[in-house]
Order: sequence, then structure tokens, then C-alpha cells
Amino acid sequence: MSGRSGTTAVLDAPAVVRHPPARARGGRVLGLVRTARPRQWVKNVLVLAAPAAAGRLGSWQTGARLALVFALFTAAASAVYLLNDARDAEADRAHPVKCRRPVASGQVSAALATGTGILLALGAAVAAALLCGPLTAALLVAYLVMQIAYCVRLKHVLVVDLAVVATGFLMRAMIGGVALGIPLSRWFLITTGFGALFMVAAKRYSEAVQMEGAEGATRALLTQYTTGYLRFVWQLAAGTAVLGYCLWALEAGPVETSLPWRQLSVAAFVLGVLRYAVFADRGTAGAPEDVVLRDRPLAVIGLAWAALYGMSVAGL
Repeated sequence: MSGRSGTTAVLDAPAVVRHPPARARGGRVLGLVRTARPRQWVKNVLVLAAPAAAGRLGSWQTGARLALVFALFTAAASAVYLLNDARDAEADRAHPVKCRRPVASGQVSAALATGTGILLALGAAVAAALLCGPLTAALLVAYLVMQIAYCVRLKHVLVVDLAVVATGFLMRAMIGGVALGIPLSRWFLITTGFGALFMVAAKRYSEAVQMEGAEGATRALLTQYTTGYLRFVWQLAAGTAVLGYCLWALEAGPVETSLPWRQLSVAAFVLGVLRYAVFADRGTAGAPEDVVLRDRPLAVIGLAWAALYGMSVAGL
């Protein structure tokens, strides 16, 4: 009797609509933020490179415009990370480290990551068209198109994959100058482009060294590149970046100074490259942002370079 009445009570009870618990919803939001790679946003500081080199950081208007460009580029880069992780979820699950990423681990669904990535990309493109000049918007859209093509196909093409990633860094450095109408020196472009290639090739070299003989590498091209070839690329790129910077520094500056600060900054630049090359040679430059932010000697060298070049720009 009691069993039957219990069953009847269950059948007569109104249906309960189950909503995702608040903790799960919060977990998905946190997962989306993690997938957007906040630690990688430091790379977008490169939008200040051209204005800083030209001494154009002294006004609130300039600061506001660069802050807008930084935010738009951050949104665009985050969109690419979301789309990439959604596409590579299965491969990432086979990787000993990348399997912890929110999409690969199941914290965020591939559909949600894809939808959020598309919204961010469209929002960044529309905002750039409405709030920035046409050249700035075109450069941002070109970055998005190139990076999405990289996620879909270009990352599987030898050498092109290195060039595309390095060009992404170059575009970051260019967009700040484009947004403010600053002419970009050919030596600035060469130094920035090959400096980026140096860091990208060093990263690939480190990944290849660490994954040598191991299973679960998600970068298929790591099995096609040899460590010797990647070492050659980062060494060649480092040498070209140093040469480009030397030629840039030796150009006559617009402001006369008491000491050749711009030329003296070459020493700090070369020391910075040599210091970073230590990590590249060891195969521990797989996360450039960690090397730059955590190595104190490299940070001191960077501050010394900034001080020397800053004094040149200020005309001291």
C-alpha cells in the first residue's frame, strides 16, 4: 500500500525544470575567460611600440585612442583563441598539458567557444570600423582573416605557419602607428618582424625539444620540422633583427641630444636578444610571456633599453 501511494505521489508531482546550477554557469564563464588567454594579452602592448618610438605618448587623446586599439586587438586575439580551441579540442585532449584547457576538458563546450569567438570577432571588426580610421579597421580585419585561416589551414603548411604567427606580432606593432598616422620606418618593420620570427621559432624549437620522443604532440608540423632547422631559423631571425635595429638606431634622429642615446640603446637591445637566446638554446622558451615577465635580468635589460631610448626621444 505504502509503495503504491509513494509511486502515485511521484507520478502526480509537477515536473521540475532543471536549470544549470549557478556554480556551473560561473564555471563556464571562467572557462571562457581562461580560453581567451588573459596571460597572452600582454603581447598586445606592442600597439604602443610605434607611438613610443616616435615620442607620441604624451597626450590624453593619444592614450585614449591607443587604449581603444589595445582593447579591440585583445578582443580579436581572444576570438581567435576561442575558435582555435574549439577546433582543436580533440587533439588537445591527447596532449599532456593542453588537455587541461577548458574546451578540451569539457568545462566549456566547443559550440559555446565557437559562438563566443564569432561574436567577439564581429564585435571587434564593427567597433574598429565605427570608432577607428579605415586603415586601422582594415588592419584589424586582415589580422582576423589571417589568424582564422591559420587555425583552419595555414598552421599545417611548413614555414608559412611561422610566418603567419610572426606577422601577427608585426601587425600588433603596426596598428598603433597606423591609428595615430605615424609613418613606419622600414627598419622598424624589419626589426619588429624578425624579432617576432625569432621568438616564434624559439617557441617552436622549445616545443620540439620538449616533445621529442613523446606522444601527444598537437602541432603536427613539429614532427616535420627538425630541431636543427628551427635552431637555424631563430638564429637567422635574431641576427637580422639585431642588424635592423642597428641600422634603425644609426639613422639621424629628429631631435639633437647631448649624448647618442639612440645608438647606445643598441647595447641593451643586443643584450636582451642574447639573454632571450639563453632560454631558446635550452629549449625553455616555449612560453615567451613567461620568459619576458619572470626573468629578472631580462626585465632589467628591458628597462635599461627603454630608459636609453626614452632619453633619445626626449632629446636629453
